[in-house]
Amino acid sequence: MPQIPWETVRAILFDLDGTLMDTDDQAVDSLAHKLRFLGADRAHRLARRVVMWSETPMNNLITLFDVVGLDPLLFAARRLLHRPTAPTFRLIAGVPQLLASLADRYRLGIVTTRSAADAAAFLQQHHLTSYFQVLVTQTSTYRLKPSPEPILFAAQQLNLPPKNCVMVGDTPVDILAARRAGAWAVGVLCGFGEADELRHAGAHCVLPSTADLLAC
Repeated sequence: MPQIPWETVRAILFDLDGTLMDTDDQAVDSLAHKLRFLGADRAHRLARRVVMWSETPMNNLITLFDVVGLDPLLFAARRLLHRPTAPTFRLIAGVPQLLASLADRYRLGIVTTRSAADAAAFLQQHHLTSYFQVLVTQTSTYRLKPSPEPILFAAQQLNLPPKNCVMVGDTPVDILAARRAGAWAVGVLCGFGEADELRHAGAHCVLPSTADLLAC
């Protein structure tokens, strides 16, 4: 796998869940609380396994819906079932420091399958809005990741070719979207993506956490 030519990179695009937003650990904590009758350590281990197992079928379902062109219907159904709540989003450790460091050198963007309202609430809650020049959400394009459309749209909004962009995400869906768009792809393990599956999807680099991006 070729190394990312950072000297040619002009923009870095980030997924939200499991990449900037620590939603996976929130799900684990919530389930562990319900299983607390098992004991704290056992409940947490079991909750993490359950949440991890649930990620792969959902990513496979998104990929399947993309193949047959029905992914917008999947996310439309999710929007109908979504109940707005007060923003209590957690950050992946080290993200604010990373963004502050990157903002002087690169144009930054978000490419997520979350709603625009959720994405904006997360950025506002953690005072990150000013770092990002483009925000691509579930209604920005007709097709969603793993389609290349969201990546291509973000690059177009930044007036850059995809080859000058890096996509950072924690699932094969993010990696596939980047590769199909002709962008560089970085996988991170702070969500529930596994190193082998991220590499199999075509990640040019796999890191322990988004905060380690400068070491790629």
